[in-house]
Amino acid sequence: MRVLILGKIWPEPTSSAAGTRTLDLIRSISQTNWEIHFACAAQVSDHSHDLGKDFELTTHSIALNDSSFDTWVSKLAPQIVIFDRFMTEEQYGWRVAQALPDSLRVIDTSDLHCLREARHQSLKTGGTLNLHNPIALREIASLLRVDLCLIISEFEVQLLEQNFPIANSSLAYWPFALPKPNSENLSYDNRSNFVMIGSFMHEPNWDAVQFCRHEIWPIIRHKLPQAEVDVYGSYTPDKARQLHNERLGFCISGRAPNAVETLSHYRVNLAPLRFGAGLKGKLADAFLAGTPSIASPIAVEGMCGDLEWGSRVSIEPGQFADTAVETYLNPTAWKYAQACGHEIAKKRFAEEIWLPKLPQILEQAHESMHTNRDKNFVGKLLNHHQHRSTEFMSRWIEAKNK
Repeated sequence: MRVLILGKIWPEPTSSAAGTRTLDLIRSISQTNWEIHFACAAQVSDHSHDLGKDFELTTHSIALNDSSFDTWVSKLAPQIVIFDRFMTEEQYGWRVAQALPDSLRVIDTSDLHCLREARHQSLKTGGTLNLHNPIALREIASLLRVDLCLIISEFEVQLLEQNFPIANSSLAYWPFALPKPNSENLSYDNRSNFVMIGSFMHEPNWDAVQFCRHEIWPIIRHKLPQAEVDVYGSYTPDKARQLHNERLGFCISGRAPNAVETLSHYRVNLAPLRFGAGLKGKLADAFLAGTPSIASPIAVEGMCGDLEWGSRVSIEPGQFADTAVETYLNPTAWKYAQACGHEIAKKRFAEEIWLPKLPQILEQAHESMHTNRDKNFVGKLLNHHQHRSTEFMSRWIEAKNK
């Protein structure tokens, strides 16, 4: 089997959970004898992972809005094409469908962008949750056009089934694939202070930092006058640096070279997310670091299933701060929360379970591809019209560039 992964960007696992997710895809497929290709139109950054160093695959730089891609992908002839998020399917999906009609087309959603947008708008306006927003019109159309959608959260599988006309056969739950937590992490007594972590380019993280600074941290600091919180995040903007205040113990610390190693030195991780979607990489990293996370319902969503989280889950500033202080000061509460995190990592996201599953999911989808396409009338309708506005815009840009 030959697999082509079309990346939105070159993976940056030190920048965001999305980069780690892409590496997990590659790690999983690398366990087979399949031939792997990764292609991307973005520029390589200083933080891009060196894929060729760790994996046996071939990388390709490709062009946007250029018919050279059609010739190239026809010659490569992968049996499976995986699009990194729906925007990449919008850009290349119609080209792949025309050039390779018998190839399995897959979207890895990372998270549901329409859900994140609906929650963001609801937070800003105080209105009800509108899942049928403009982002949904694009995202759901993409999910309907392809043969298989990899969904990272069980909650989002249920949401799609209940709110959109997507067949269950097109949805596959494939979450984090985590190694075993390190049982030799620093103990309670050898840790101090609070931490927050997450890319500043991700709006839910920036909102959480502001919310913590103005609503939560003053309460914690009043109860623990010597406490500090270090806020780590990639691509730190000037507006975030302006929140740095050592006198108040609120410190903007920039990029963390290794999230798990960084988290392992702190006693409590703060995750007061007020909107968002998918699973939270910051919480998974905290599991591995043995660092209890005080989290909001949005942060915890999809993480623990029927297992105990280990501490009270709330977004109300007073309750959130009280839980953080109690966990910080009480070794028994801290150790219980740490143990719960280890259980969640081992029982719900163990890599020895989930890494072998992805090739199985892809093989099954490839075998039933034509049967499922025949049943997917809405998808056939969208593919018949080929999302023509996207195609013709791309062709117009290409002609203009020439």
